[in-house]
Amino acid sequence: MLLALDVGNTNTVLGLFALDAAAESGENPSSPSLVAHWRVSTHRTQTADEYGVLFVNLFNLHHLSTSQVHHIIISSVVPPVESTLQRVCESYFGIQPIFVEPGIRTGMPVLVDNPSELGADRLVNAVAAFAKYGGPAIVVDFGTATTFDVISARGEYLGGVITPGLGISADALFARAARLGRVDIRRPAKVIGTNTVAHLQSGLYYGYIGLVDGILRRMIAEMQLADPTPPRVIATGGLAGLILEDSEFIQQQDEMLTLNGLRLLFEKNRPEQLAARPARRIR
Repeated sequence: MLLALDVGNTNTVLGLFALDAAAESGENPSSPSLVAHWRVSTHRTQTADEYGVLFVNLFNLHHLSTSQVHHIIISSVVPPVESTLQRVCESYFGIQPIFVEPGIRTGMPVLVDNPSELGADRLVNAVAAFAKYGGPAIVVDFGTATTFDVISARGEYLGGVITPGLGISADALFARAARLGRVDIRRPAKVIGTNTVAHLQSGLYYGYIGLVDGILRRMIAEMQLADPTPPRVIATGGLAGLILEDSEFIQQQDEMLTLNGLRLLFEKNRPEQLAARPARRIR
């Protein structure tokens, strides 16, 4: 099996893919199926053993064993966690993981000023979106930050936008306004609120819809100067489902986009043969 990890600033998403015998050997693999997936909090100070125990328990809850994992690929935007996860992979799985980093084979030209600056998760999303939906396309990833990534009809990564995420925007408002308490971020019944909680929910929700659609409107217009084909707009990330309902431009949600992108990158970068496992394994 293949374990894919997407390490974000707030959450880490794990996906376990079943590889058939051909896929294990790298010969004409069929499309692997997603056996299980989990979303856990990202903790920069958590030790390798703390992460390891968490992962083992998640596997046990699904009646799975770490010994069933033969490959691991990791996308991370949190450098302090990467060495910790490296040790987890070695100690608890007996595997040297593949990290999505500069030099990894993607099959996608990255047409930005400094490709090494591009977040690993954004590149993974772009590869997955083009493979599944074709181009031109825009991926909007609603995470700690909300990112917009543009892929051309030829499968080139053209660039994008980074904005504060909805959660960050809400936190900033509550931190700087002494008399405003925290509220649950949700779609209000109407725009014009009749109490403070409704005012806040309406401002956060519809204000963020305006931000997202405003950026998408300008992006699409700019893209169509070079290619009149309307781009497909795909949303992913934790808050994608909340925003999708009222967005003018987002066409669909793909919750597993990043995990499937990691699977695709693994297939492009699989080791020629399985590395020897260390003798010490913790189960």
